[in-house]
Amino acid sequence: MSVEEIAHRAGVGMGTLYRRFPTKDALIDAVFEQHLDRIVGAAERALAAPDAWTAFLDYLTAVVALQANDRGLSQILGAYPSAEELVARARTRLRPLVQQLIERAQEQGGLRPDVVYEDISVLLWTTGRVVDVTRGTEPDFWQRYLALAIDGLRSSSATPLPRPPLTPMQHRRAITRLAEHRSRTHR
Repeated sequence: MSVEEIAHRAGVGMGTLYRRFPTKDALIDAVFEQHLDRIVGAAERALAAPDAWTAFLDYLTAVVALQANDRGLSQILGAYPSAEELVARARTRLRPLVQQLIERAQEQGGLRPDVVYEDISVLLWTTGRVVDVTRGTEPDFWQRYLALAIDGLRSSSATPLPRPPLTPMQHRRAITRLAEHRSRTHR
């Protein structure tokens, strides 16, 4: 998306846009930070709720709903050369919060005990892909997919998993590959 198109969609002139965001990178950073603030807010609200399982589900639903409602974010990240830097910044802010959500839900018995942060991160990547590919056909299909995934997270339905989770290093490599793939497909 061009800077001119962004200004047009925002209903401002180019001068106003450039006064506020002197470079396209500054604009992308601001959009990303705003999106990240919403996700962090969802995690913080979930941590304040007394029922950990319901709070965990509310967090997942809020994040996927944000993905569904912000169709330009993945396109921005795919076209942005420093997307990996933005994702690393997000991980630094979100990981401790999501880790607390996971631990609380496990301690209260709702979430299966073998789920780790990397599992939730990958789940959100896949729901993001579902959002992207079904947006034009059935915009709310992600709700069905997320419900199916949630059933697999419940401790009451847990069966042994065939593979261990990704290690943090494997997870970072996978994020890098995802960013590279998005970059190639959004050119």
